[in-house]
Amino acid sequence: MGAQESVPGHGSIPEMHHYYSKFMRECPSGLLSLHEFKKLLGLQGLDPQGDLYIKRVFDIFDLNQDGFIDFLEFIAAINLVIRGKIDQKLKWYFKLYDADGNGCIDKKELLSIFTAIQAINGHTGMSAEEFTSMIFQKIDVNNDGELTLEEFISGVERDEDLMELITKSFDLSNVLKVIQTGRRNSI
Repeated sequence: MGAQESVPGHGSIPEMHHYYSKFMRECPSGLLSLHEFKKLLGLQGLDPQGDLYIKRVFDIFDLNQDGFIDFLEFIAAINLVIRGKIDQKLKWYFKLYDADGNGCIDKKELLSIFTAIQAINGHTGMSAEEFTSMIFQKIDVNNDGELTLEEFISGVERDEDLMELITKSFDLSNVLKVIQTGRRNSI
């Protein structure tokens, strides 16, 4: 394995430099707390639902679970969002939805995450309830009201419309634009 593969964002040094200087400017300690993460994204003062979502995103980016995002975790997260393969992203999304960490997503978990995402990304033409029902209808093969990671990934990969919908609704590039431009873009 060449050393190049492990370099985050290889081939895009100016972009990484941009993120690094932004990160260090906003976060001189090199460790981003949840509060600073929200500040960096201009997402203070969200409703409780939106807050919950940002906290989940933060916890997933905080790979070593020390309560802070360091620069490497930050870059890994940005890399996943920009360059991650679709199954990596789906795993990430699954982790995001599985709020209680039991390895399954139920309707309530999906609904609360989707409601939160809508609070941040703006509405996507269908209500959180409709979206949740549709996902379960399409993916919950054994109708047990829960989705396992396998059901989720194979279900989404099998259905192009669903794939597009999930990719669009949970596209974090909005969040990245905010990081790059330093302000929250109104949608």
